[in-house]
Amino acid sequence: MKVFGPMYARALVWAAHPRAPRFLGFLSFIEAIFFPVMPEVMLAPMTLARPLHWFRYASISLVGSLLGALVGYALGYFAYEAIRPLLASLGWIGPIDEQVTYLRGVAAESPWKAFWILVLAGFAPIPLKFFTWASGIVGVPLVPFMASMFIGRGKRVYLLAGAIRLGGPRAAAALQRWIEPLGWIAVSLLVVLAGYLAWRAQGG
Repeated sequence: MKVFGPMYARALVWAAHPRAPRFLGFLSFIEAIFFPVMPEVMLAPMTLARPLHWFRYASISLVGSLLGALVGYALGYFAYEAIRPLLASLGWIGPIDEQVTYLRGVAAESPWKAFWILVLAGFAPIPLKFFTWASGIVGVPLVPFMASMFIGRGKRVYLLAGAIRLGGPRAAAALQRWIEPLGWIAVSLLVVLAGYLAWRAQGG
């Protein structure tokens, strides 16, 4: 069953829209709070369509992600208990609780270790919302949290856009050829990470 190929084809249509940069910023913003689709599905085809704008597009995505991360953190910090039933109905409560348990232990051991964990989280192909909410719930210090999001997500969007800029048509062909397996690999990594964190939370 093909899932990511059709999503990518739709993203190509969105990328050609005159307001595509706004859509990219909005998608990056809501992905850090609640939306399941990562902004790379728009960033990549937009960069392919206008490679000279790669830095601008990556910057728009990064700023959107940082603003969304701040909102996700605030919701986790101030409103978690109030909307816990909603998160449970969406099936997010398990992953968020696992991240909370793990981050709480890491933060108690060393705040800087929590910083580097979040840097890796921002760079990994994992929905950012689980980490932003968990960081707010745990109360990870705000400045290290935002710095980790800037470094982690910044590396991800600038490397992707820069690679596509340099790769040109070959990058476009490779991305279209591999989008389906790459999408399923990302999903598999998320499942493995969730299982590992659950094992750690149970004292494994």
